[in-house]
Amino acid sequence: MAENMKKTSPAGGDSEIKPLGKHLGNVIKDIRQQHGLTIAEVAERANISRGMLSKIENGLVSTSLDTLEQLANSLGVTISRLFQGYNQPTGGAQLVKKGQGMEVVRRGTRNGHTYHLLAYDQGPKKLFEPFLITLEDPGEEFPSFEHSGTEFLYMLEGELGYRVGEEVYMLEPGDALTFRGEIPHRPEYHAKLPIRFLAIIHYDTEEPIDHD
Repeated sequence: MAENMKKTSPAGGDSEIKPLGKHLGNVIKDIRQQHGLTIAEVAERANISRGMLSKIENGLVSTSLDTLEQLANSLGVTISRLFQGYNQPTGGAQLVKKGQGMEVVRRGTRNGHTYHLLAYDQGPKKLFEPFLITLEDPGEEFPSFEHSGTEFLYMLEGELGYRVGEEVYMLEPGDALTFRGEIPHRPEYHAKLPIRFLAIIHYDTEEPIDHD
């Protein structure tokens, strides 16, 4: 995977710990103990230090999705198992409050280009991913992206020229654009900054590949 969760660890340790980090740490620790494994054993399998694993289990640091995948492999579970049950009340709904979406970094991402993941899959299959995307760098250039499934864009703020295949579509607030993910696509040019839009990817398969 070419994506990371942005670090949010407090400098002095007195700031509020993110709920997702605490959840992941508790799940990793519980699974490790259920398997009768020590911190040293899991850390060695996952190729991280014992101190880092201890901090992860105690919710003191965030870590990359690559590291979470290594930890899941070392524990003999899927990465989705680590997120299972997060923020899911008895009603079966998942609430992500304003500003609390997990910030991730993807291939081609630079300064002024952020993704906030607005929901986290909790089952064995990744069915969809909703992102709030912000573009603020007028000079940023983007590679073309291709992925499985269908993508839906909804413009919230600004104006953006978005290329899908050979066509470039001008998107303004309130506009929606839907296309097949395997068609090469990318933001083509910024017409009016700042730009914010929703990007929702619905997957047809269990294993999506890198996308924008």
